[in-house]
Amino acid sequence: MTNWHPTACILCSRNCGLLVQVENGHLTKIRGDKKHPVSAGYICQKAAQLDHYQNNADRLTQPLKRQEDGSYQPIDWQTAITEIADQLLDLKQTYGKECLAFYGGGGQGNHLGSIYSSTFRDALEIPYYYSALAQEKTGDFWVNGKLFGRQNCHTTEDIEQADCVLFIGTNPWQAHGIRNARPTLKQIAQDDQRTMIVIDPRRTETAALADIHLQLLPGTDAFLLSAMLAILVQEGWEDQPFLQAHTIGFAEVRKTLKTIPIADHIERAGVDADQVYEAVRRFATAKSATVRVDLGLQQSLNSTLNSYLEKLLFLLTGNLGQPGGNNFHTFFLPWVGHSDAQALRQTKAMGITEIAQLFPPNVLPAEIESDHPQRIRALMVDSANPVISGADTQAYQRAFPKLDLLVVVDVAMTETARYADYILPAASQFEKWEAAFFNLEFPTNAFHLRKPLFVPLANTLPESEIYRRLAVAIGAIPERYPFLERVARWHGRWPQLGLYRVALVAAMALQPKLRRTVAFALQGSLGKTLPDESTAPFWGVSQLYVQQHDEAVARTGLPGRGGKLAEALFQRILHSHSGTPISQHRYEDTWLLMGYKDRKVRLAISELLAELRTLQPQSSHSWPEYPFMLIAGERRKYNANTIYRNPQWRQSDPEGVLKIHPIDAAALDFADGDSVLCESPWGELSVQVKLCDTLRPGVVSLPHGYGLDYPDAEGNRTRSGPLLNLLTGAQHCDTISATPFHKNVPVRLKSIEKAMTASLK
Repeated sequence: MTNWHPTACILCSRNCGLLVQVENGHLTKIRGDKKHPVSAGYICQKAAQLDHYQNNADRLTQPLKRQEDGSYQPIDWQTAITEIADQLLDLKQTYGKECLAFYGGGGQGNHLGSIYSSTFRDALEIPYYYSALAQEKTGDFWVNGKLFGRQNCHTTEDIEQADCVLFIGTNPWQAHGIRNARPTLKQIAQDDQRTMIVIDPRRTETAALADIHLQLLPGTDAFLLSAMLAILVQEGWEDQPFLQAHTIGFAEVRKTLKTIPIADHIERAGVDADQVYEAVRRFATAKSATVRVDLGLQQSLNSTLNSYLEKLLFLLTGNLGQPGGNNFHTFFLPWVGHSDAQALRQTKAMGITEIAQLFPPNVLPAEIESDHPQRIRALMVDSANPVISGADTQAYQRAFPKLDLLVVVDVAMTETARYADYILPAASQFEKWEAAFFNLEFPTNAFHLRKPLFVPLANTLPESEIYRRLAVAIGAIPERYPFLERVARWHGRWPQLGLYRVALVAAMALQPKLRRTVAFALQGSLGKTLPDESTAPFWGVSQLYVQQHDEAVARTGLPGRGGKLAEALFQRILHSHSGTPISQHRYEDTWLLMGYKDRKVRLAISELLAELRTLQPQSSHSWPEYPFMLIAGERRKYNANTIYRNPQWRQSDPEGVLKIHPIDAAALDFADGDSVLCESPWGELSVQVKLCDTLRPGVVSLPHGYGLDYPDAEGNRTRSGPLLNLLTGAQHCDTISATPFHKNVPVRLKSIEKAMTASLK
């Protein structure tokens, strides 16, 4: 009988639990794991293709070093580590630590290694951390900091219990992002006592199920949301008892909302006024209501303001901290930090201020190309491919050759890796112990530590070992921890005595620098008593989690208090291969997770209220030569992140077609399948068109995740589908967060055949 092995999907933040069969290095069968504490057997069609990640022609099998002629030659690990460490230290000594930057450090499922990459960053004092989160979510984090007191006070949606669900700029049917998306959406749609409202410029699969679909014009979210809030206040539907008990500053917010010209804003959004009023009425008067948003809102015009307005919807109606509303959640291990206003860093060239300890990727090329004496000269990229996924591909292609040192840690020879000076091959996510830190559930939160399914490819290493070796090479940590190793062995025999915890605290007191590299100390001591050394930091994380949430952890049924409870939690995590609950909170606990000590929400954000009072539409005259608005990055049935390099995984839409309304296609004399040139102010690419009436006239869309070049059957590398970021511009972004406006890219379309005919004439 063939065994089924538990693991998880690595394509989106849901990280659904899977059961897989393996044979000869391949994932042969994949199904949902019913034992998983969150997904409970759910699976989408994309996860079934995971063998295309595990086995593809671009897998790396040895360290590589760029030669003077641009080619790559194999290099042994010791030489690679030594040379990289020496160059990093030399650049830091010559130009200061400000010349160092880091990008990535974990994708959608490989976060365990980021414990070690972040510890290495701290040890080397790398000040600039760029990641995909900062290309998507930093406006949201900035607003959270103002409203709730910390930028990592992140809310989740209690969709399962909500009487009214408002989806803004998100299509969970394809993008997921919510628990077991498709059955959940069907349940809401089929329940006459519940309401689903969708705000989206496309008639998505989710919108088709909705009771109300407000199909607004792209880029007008701020107009529509402010009109909805003004209606709410005008009708007196705000929850006054909630506002008095839990908030400060409503009077100032109300004063601004009273000035909103409701009819004008609704008209600018291009939606029906009666539908808007009905949507507000249903949301505001529902017993419970929740808001779920995604990149359609956060990468649209007025991005940070949008994040503020959508939060005001659930705050003014009292839908925070209750069943069916929005609630804060715990982080088992935080994947986003908080930037202290008293110690903010800024980039040297662009003067961009950090948010949540992150910097936006679309300013990175300018920081490299700058003439500033402290410009970025050395960059490490881990589990990321910014040449494809970052805004303005051409900017990255210009900037990366100007680096003194580029090191890429990845499982595949990516488009970014081809610019690297050194390429360090990591084991795949199914060849090592792994975990995702997207633990976003409330009231019951869960964590899933995954065992490896395969032996790593020869001459590859897990990130935990790569960064340990680099840390040793720069002199930040010793090769061994003899004393802690001995105590760890005793701890393995008598964990109830708490000897290791005492020894670790004493060691950090005697050697304060050890605090900065404690993950490596755990790996090199306690890790030697565990099934895998890389899992040791979760012992420390369990200790901290119990210190903060002991009662909630105990409610999951674990015995003991304090250190004993933490030990029990760690052991449960280590041996629950399908994942496990880690805490069970109560709804009233959500207020304890706030940043402000008085547990009061600061409703009035002066910068954003001022922006709202002067809100102006984007003038069509700003881009007179580009009459279409491109929604860049549509999520479809067979697109995902770029770890699926082989285009054969796509069972539909292999070309990544440009969707266009039939009216627009007729005006341009386009037919299904025609090849056309799509031009923006920043670049151009060739695409195939598909007529689609789910868009409004004047709006077109393209998917993300295409544009990788991959060897065909003859070994020739060909690009599969549109490389979307050839059309996006780094400076086309939000003024506060620098989030790129991917959902509002001005473009024009030309028939390639007609253009060629005209040129021949």
